[in-house]
Amino acid sequence: MKPFSAIAAVVFVLVALAQLLRLVLGWPVVVNGISIPLWASAIACLVAAGLAVMVWREARQ
Repeated sequence: MKPFSAIAAVVFVLVALAQLLRLVLGWPVVVNGISIPLWASAIACLVAAGLAVMVWREARQ
């Protein structure tokens, strides 16, 4: 596996885990006075996990 691909996959996995933790623990996020809903973390978790899987599979070929 190429080093960049491995690093990218790890970063995407870490982002997915952070979003999952926010979703499970209910951590509030406020950006410029606007509260970000928890369902947004569910979508972000799925997207980041999907990208991690795609990078991993692409790098292994």
